[in-house]
Amino acid sequence: MNAAERDEICDLTATETAAGVRSGDLSPIEVIDAVLDRIEAVDPQLHAFCTLVPDRARAQARRVADDLAAGRDPGPLAGVPLGVKDLISTKGIRTTSGSPAYRDFVPDEDDIVVERAVAAGAIVLGKTNASEFGFGPVGQNPLFPTTRNPWNTDLTPGGSSAGSAAAVAAGLGPVALGSDGGGSIRIPAALCGLFGFKASMGRVPVYPGCRDDRYPGVSGWESIEHIGPLSRTVADAALVLSVLAGPDPRDRHSIPCGDVKWTARRPVPVLRVAYSPDLGRIAVDPEVRHITDAAVSVLERDLGAKIEQPDFRLPHYEETFGAIIAADTDLTGLRALAEQYGDTMSPRLLAFLRTPWTAEQLTDANIMRKQVVNRLAQLMADYDLIVTPTVSTAAFPLGFHGPEVIDGRMVDADHWTSFTPLANLAGLPAASVPAGLTADGRPVGLHLIGRHLADAQLLDTCAAYEEAAPWSHIRPPLGGGR
Repeated sequence: MNAAERDEICDLTATETAAGVRSGDLSPIEVIDAVLDRIEAVDPQLHAFCTLVPDRARAQARRVADDLAAGRDPGPLAGVPLGVKDLISTKGIRTTSGSPAYRDFVPDEDDIVVERAVAAGAIVLGKTNASEFGFGPVGQNPLFPTTRNPWNTDLTPGGSSAGSAAAVAAGLGPVALGSDGGGSIRIPAALCGLFGFKASMGRVPVYPGCRDDRYPGVSGWESIEHIGPLSRTVADAALVLSVLAGPDPRDRHSIPCGDVKWTARRPVPVLRVAYSPDLGRIAVDPEVRHITDAAVSVLERDLGAKIEQPDFRLPHYEETFGAIIAADTDLTGLRALAEQYGDTMSPRLLAFLRTPWTAEQLTDANIMRKQVVNRLAQLMADYDLIVTPTVSTAAFPLGFHGPEVIDGRMVDADHWTSFTPLANLAGLPAASVPAGLTADGRPVGLHLIGRHLADAQLLDTCAAYEEAAPWSHIRPPLGGGR
């Protein structure tokens, strides 16, 4: 096929691709060939993928074609190309977690989400680049070249699901799986102009990630980790979630599927929205604040939402979030790996492991978490949504973990990600939707947190916002477009 035909296929959404494959209008083999050709042409500039499996992908595509030819239903994700974050286990495909300790590790089982996606007809393209064990919001690790942002390759795409976001934004597959322990789906979604969704805790089961005690590092983040989609449209994310959601006995936190089915015709009721551009203390870039304010006005004007700015009175959860991660982590096992691999591991990870965590720090963090959960429950008694910026700055140059100065304030490197951990601490559904572009063309995200288990309402709201302020036609220089 020529370049124009290839790009036309790569420009399709997951929903369009699956419908075309199921109807016979699209060949799953041609779809995969087109996407693999585009990866070959574009990814050397981005480094979104760290491990590709083209032969395996083509074999999966042939199986989908065979199912169709035999009159068998290949599933709702029939022929949809899928990137999988390198922290998510894939049987028979190298899964490094971005760490020298797992440089050549090949899992003996798929994560539940991969198992379900493939059973539904999705075709795994390979593994997408990520921070080492998810430590870090910019996607750097010691094994692979740093992932770049398709909007400007001198800038970070965010992280830790960096490769998944860069791949989808650049048209290297319509959807990708990320993981989110403190914002790692929503942060890169914001910086890459995508829709990123983290369902309620337990809605999408996780295993063996976070729970397999054999593998230090892989087994961390259990009480705050989620797996979910990054996509160009809400409909694509909802389609993927319809396959991934539902309980599994291997995840003790998993819950019944409930209502995560999004329907395009469902009217959105009048929403009560608690909006804060800064939660009263977070430094936010003035241009990001302006774009966020404009996006909130869309909720008010086009969706009829009632916007208020209450006193959030949230504890300083950012100061103790690291202790929550430590409590979920096999410190003994990871510290042994750090002794073995030393300074070949990420400095950020090593600093975390060398922190002399005390029992008081861990229990104080747990109390802080309870305070956050209780305060959010109080707010959600009066509101349907909490809305903030997703992050407090647009994408910044590679090589940094975050800006040192935001809106004239000196801040620590992680300050720009202060909004997203709230939803992880409380297990609430949350999404980042594209809110607009800065004057120099960098995406900004709007962060929406839903009520406990109200995943469907949040998806509906995001879809209604997307209809009022469409974004999927706005593509980066390396993203193709219609």
